[in-house]
Amino acid sequence: MNRVEDKFLSTVLSQFTHIKERTEQAIEQLTELELHWRPNEESNSIAIIVKHLSGNMHSRWPHFLTTDGEKEYRDRDNEFVDTIQSKEELMHIWEKGWFLLFSTIQELKTDDLLKIVTIRKNPLTVLEAIQIEIAHCSNHLGQILYIGKQIKGSEWKILSIPRGQSKNLVK
Repeated sequence: MNRVEDKFLSTVLSQFTHIKERTEQAIEQLTELELHWRPNEESNSIAIIVKHLSGNMHSRWPHFLTTDGEKEYRDRDNEFVDTIQSKEELMHIWEKGWFLLFSTIQELKTDDLLKIVTIRKNPLTVLEAIQIEIAHCSNHLGQILYIGKQIKGSEWKILSIPRGQSKNLVK
């Protein structure tokens, strides 16, 4: 048994689950109109960020061990065009991307972690590719939370420890 490797894979699944759930909690607080809000033309809306994350997952995770993670069919530029019509469509796109990611990671074996995969013709270990995806998803989660707070202001339901409540955690 490869205890460290097993722990790594289970931790990765927990981290991705946390990111997915936190993002969904943010999306639940927003209306369809708010999901498309952006402060200026150069910024992305939450809908665009979700579309981009899903597009990234559709490219990276199918045939992860055997093909480049930047698939020829990916239209990355289109991921940044707001074409999503409803919250239902947004969540459908979101779920499809996460299904691919979770399915692939759950199929990985500990012996796969040091195998070499490619992303944009750049060789990486599976371990590195997973860490890159965690960082990518985490960065966009931060953007989503920030945008949500900008929109909702004092109506925003804090998804972690509310301000002034840290001392209540220590007993």
